[in-house]
Amino acid sequence: MEKQRLDKLIAATGQYSRRDVKALVRQGRVLIDDKIAAAPEDKYDGDAVEIKVDGKVIACERFTWLMLNKPAGYLSATEDGQGETVLDLLPAHYQKQGLFPVGRLDKDTEGLLLLTNDGQMAHRLLSPRHHVDKRYFAKVDGILEPADCQAFSNGMTLGDGLQCMAAKLEILEEFEKKACFVTLQEGKFHQVKRMLACCGKPVTYLQRVAMGGLKLDENLALGAFRPLTKTELTMLERQ
Repeated sequence: MEKQRLDKLIAATGQYSRRDVKALVRQGRVLIDDKIAAAPEDKYDGDAVEIKVDGKVIACERFTWLMLNKPAGYLSATEDGQGETVLDLLPAHYQKQGLFPVGRLDKDTEGLLLLTNDGQMAHRLLSPRHHVDKRYFAKVDGILEPADCQAFSNGMTLGDGLQCMAAKLEILEEFEKKACFVTLQEGKFHQVKRMLACCGKPVTYLQRVAMGGLKLDENLALGAFRPLTKTELTMLERQ
């Protein structure tokens, strides 16, 4: 990461203004690797040093990556005039970082949604050329059959002519064959719902549980989020 002024680094987190940081440094409340910061204009690599304000570590990485367990009722967008967006679930300092959803989940769909301000990597993850699988848990109205699995495996042409790539449908016996896992290599509009509806099994509940090798953290309550770990980020970079 390129070195930046200390006041700019800390202000980029959205928690303080640059004026605030200058005052905090003057008061000796900012530590760099446990040593009192000398001046707000000194430059540091945010990935290479530990920065603390009043004893609290401040994450100053160049990009932010969050895992959100999206609840139903929120739009996967940065702004909308007709309803709440997933960004409304975040504290104010995250809302100032220019975060956006990596892909979309329908308003009534729950589960794994990544939020970031790293446009280049987000674009790569969403590019069809990289074939990052998306895995969903779905409940349906009807009884799923082996023929449905075969239809998904063969690839499907929907009623409006949309051609879907081969996908994987796993019927869950413990839900009396009224639920399944669906794994897609692509992410077209309402695709899981449309494919299951084409089989005569309309979706009654949908949750994304994984994206590539990244799985939804089972400890995240609906509406809760956490930063990705370094291990998870490395995994995404390699996909």
